[in-house]
Amino acid sequence: MRGAVTTTLEVSPDVIFGLLGAGDKNLRELESHLVADIHVRGNAVKFTGEPADVAIAERVVSELVSVVRRGTELNPDLVRHSVRMLTDGSGESPAEVLSLDILSRRGKTIRPKTLNQKHYVDAIDKNTIVFGMGPAGTGKTYLAMAKAVQSLQKKEVSRIILTRPAVEAGERLGFLPGTLHDKIDPYLRPLHDALHDMMDPEAIPKLMEAGVIEVAPLAYMRGRTLNDAFIILDEAQNTTAEQMKMFLTRLGFGSKIVVTGDVTQVDLPSGGSESGLRAAARILEGIEDIQFSQLTSADVVRHRLVADIVDAYGREEATNELHGNRAQRRAGGGRSR
Repeated sequence: MRGAVTTTLEVSPDVIFGLLGAGDKNLRELESHLVADIHVRGNAVKFTGEPADVAIAERVVSELVSVVRRGTELNPDLVRHSVRMLTDGSGESPAEVLSLDILSRRGKTIRPKTLNQKHYVDAIDKNTIVFGMGPAGTGKTYLAMAKAVQSLQKKEVSRIILTRPAVEAGERLGFLPGTLHDKIDPYLRPLHDALHDMMDPEAIPKLMEAGVIEVAPLAYMRGRTLNDAFIILDEAQNTTAEQMKMFLTRLGFGSKIVVTGDVTQVDLPSGGSESGLRAAARILEGIEDIQFSQLTSADVVRHRLVADIVDAYGREEATNELHGNRAQRRAGGGRSR
């Protein structure tokens, strides 16, 4: 290898296992994303390659060592996200991003896992209204819920209000058994599940009975003014523009709103109203104290295949849109003269 250099980084024995991972799974992930060769003997990590490649590899491993020292458990996904942070020119430190604790419960800590997730959490801290937009699995709702619970615990707000539009995603509510509450409950179940991850399950019914936590369909928000509350609207792509306006104007004093959704998964009837989330992004852009945070398939923190699925569907939709535009041009008279 012309111009190759070799350097060695000594890693503390109490950190090396957390760095490499069980069965060296983190090391294998590192090797798949870095150009420099990496060899580990004992607690010494040796890098070989072109100077620039070695420098990047050294910086990545040094950052990951800092992540482990701060108590974050490394896994291949975090390794992949860390490499991306250090090679995309953002200048951000993975150790800083991955060590930002939001909530801790029973040994589990909720924190951002990607740079865009950290920007999203920072936006929630700094703004009154935040729109978290992006595909499934990017942590939009989960992180918003964690910030809501954190705000309640810090007494920054006196209640949490969680809401979703009850829009049918290919199924019919009328065919579900039970009362209206039974029919609506499946739409709200994901919000309940997230709460159970973040709070003592025995305390949740008491807090709901006392009105400290409210989980309700979007229609229940009409006519109200919501003061001193952390309010989350989930699945906002399934609101109409009128519903979105209604919801946002519920904002009262001392409150914060987070709106989450994915404009590529709109379940509104075709040919009907424009998605309220899409309309809001157009109408409210540039207003002070309202922030739009965009997450992408690179921020997916579920199974690796979820990001691949999101990208594949995105390519298919882009292709269909291109073909549709060409067909429209042909139908409109073809080539201009």
